[in-house]
Amino acid sequence: MLSTEAKLTDLVSRMKEYAADNLESMILYGSAARGDYKQGHSDLNILCVLRSVAARELTRVTPVVHWWCKNQSEPAPLFFTAEELRRSADVFAIELLDMQESRRVLYGADLVASIAVPMNLHRVQVERDLSTLLLKLRQHFLLNGHKENELRAAAAKSASSVLALLRHALIAFDEEPPATASEVFARVAALTGADAEAFAAAFKLRESHVHADDIVRTYGQYVNALTVVISVLDKIVPKREWQRAGKAGS
Repeated sequence: MLSTEAKLTDLVSRMKEYAADNLESMILYGSAARGDYKQGHSDLNILCVLRSVAARELTRVTPVVHWWCKNQSEPAPLFFTAEELRRSADVFAIELLDMQESRRVLYGADLVASIAVPMNLHRVQVERDLSTLLLKLRQHFLLNGHKENELRAAAAKSASSVLALLRHALIAFDEEPPATASEVFARVAALTGADAEAFAAAFKLRESHVHADDIVRTYGQYVNALTVVISVLDKIVPKREWQRAGKAGS
């Protein structure tokens, strides 16, 4: 099995060969760029910027993507043009803020640093993504409430995403997110009244050896804590700022 650095080097080499002059930039983001990458548990997240994303150009790099996903078991890279990336700041505000915070340029220019992220729309995306996760967790409970293993798996699977979104909820409250998960949960609890222990319990379920004595109760507390955060976020940040930054109108 290739080491992390060997995989990245190989990916860049293959992409340069297959995309040729159409390749403008490759950027590593996520846990590997932040420094908390865990071999066998974390993904290598890649942003590829092409000069053209026409079907014929994407076809040229398909073998590289297949190799990366099938042989290396990594998620498919995100493909944008530079203009698409710049224009996506209003709908991918969370993702672009994360990239700006932690990234590593593997090839070409750093096309992320200069993008202006509209923070009013960032706040809307945080609430939307938290609400979407909440609805999925509720639906999962309705379908699998009698299956403890299913509930445990669903809570554990969602925990990392919830932690990331809670960090962004703190950003929406004009705060600098703490470094550790426990500190994030505690600060969110202080601001919203949500149960920090409910988030911590779900987060611990990611470890295979951790089991909740009463998973239905743990799951319910976790869902309730998310509900509280969403409600407070909705009330504190004024929704009159929904429009794009700088856009005239009501």
